[in-house]
Amino acid sequence: MASSEIDRYLQVGDERIALDPEGYLVDLSAWTPAVAEALAAEEGRELTTEHWEVIEVLRRFYERYEAAPAMRPLVKAVNQSLGPEKGRSLHLMKLFPDSPAKVAARLAGLPKPANCL
Repeated sequence: MASSEIDRYLQVGDERIALDPEGYLVDLSAWTPAVAEALAAEEGRELTTEHWEVIEVLRRFYERYEAAPAMRPLVKAVNQSLGPEKGRSLHLMKLFPDSPAKVAARLAGLPKPANCL
């Protein structure tokens, strides 16, 4: 990507991770669990086991479809992987307030989901 798309850097250990203006990774291959933790810490979140379950579902979804899911497909994917209790919009809103699809994709090191404002 062109350097004009780099807005800032996230320091993770000795690595400088380039972020776009919305806080998504410029280079998706730079993602590690430590990067997810640093991104979460920036916004005052602590990732729990439940957060990691959703992040793993998202990363598998991306591997399969080469796209980050918007809210409806995210709910469906979480439901299929983790069951109906966790595969509900309310559960995802509790874990990732504001916009679960966008926030979770960013923490998972994926591009911003299509159709998300």
